[in-house]
Amino acid sequence: MEINISPLRDFFLGLQDRITTRIASVDGKPFIEDAWTKAEDSPLQGDGRSRLLEGGNIFERAGVGFSHVRGNKLPPSATQNRPELAGRGFEAIGVSLVFHPRNPYVPTVHMNVRAFVAKALTAGAEDIWWFGGGMDLTPYYPFDEDAVHFHATCRDALAPFGDSYYPRFKKWCDEYFYLKHREEARGIGGVFFDDFSELGFDKSFAMTQAVGNALLDAYVPIVEKRKTLTCGEREREFQSYRRGRYVEFNLVFDRGTHFGLQSGGRAESILMSMPPIVTWRYNWNPEPGSPEAKIYEAIKPRDWV
Repeated sequence: MEINISPLRDFFLGLQDRITTRIASVDGKPFIEDAWTKAEDSPLQGDGRSRLLEGGNIFERAGVGFSHVRGNKLPPSATQNRPELAGRGFEAIGVSLVFHPRNPYVPTVHMNVRAFVAKALTAGAEDIWWFGGGMDLTPYYPFDEDAVHFHATCRDALAPFGDSYYPRFKKWCDEYFYLKHREEARGIGGVFFDDFSELGFDKSFAMTQAVGNALLDAYVPIVEKRKTLTCGEREREFQSYRRGRYVEFNLVFDRGTHFGLQSGGRAESILMSMPPIVTWRYNWNPEPGSPEAKIYEAIKPRDWV
């Protein structure tokens, strides 16, 4: 099957536009845009738009990246679950975002939606395609109603494609965004899927679009509800400490980060997901029963809806 990339490119560019327009209106500060193109003689070719809102009223850093790249060989991060694809050229396109709020009572959110095409190795053979993505929420001070709203929005986005997808992708998210060396989850989860093609191209793409389009409905109401809550130095210090877990996951486990760096991607665009202020403490845990201790119960996987 020969894949027509144009509809995918149109959707992902439009999604980036819609999200950055809405988030800029929430924050009151615009995104800056850094458009880039990879040279034809580089290991990775293609182009992208990195949009960043930094030092905002609501967000310390909000990054939304679009990329459309091609390479001669899939990196290990893209073939670890599909070893039969090793050695193929590839084309990858999608949008990825991370929003790091200023107020610790507003959670961090991550979303990624993408499509891959692994090029045929021989003439007459078919390309292999798949979709992936999802969204997940990382609170610092948890509110059950926020988690319920976020998960319900994810469930409703997937419902038109079958009742099994939300519970399946929710479980996948809980298992994927898990820091094995800490024996704890990164946040309260959401949905995650990868190597997805079982609905056929058109419906698999439609499902991926539904997940991407649900981000604003899932996240913005939480931001609006929590952005004016009073916080002080204690809450900010705990936020920066918990952000360390975010950094650890992205650098140690995240397939998207690994794919970008292993394939020769643009480091500034890949790493703009990192929080601007982060700290680590040696062998530290919050006092039992403290407001900070609540997050460790909230991130234990559970059925939110």
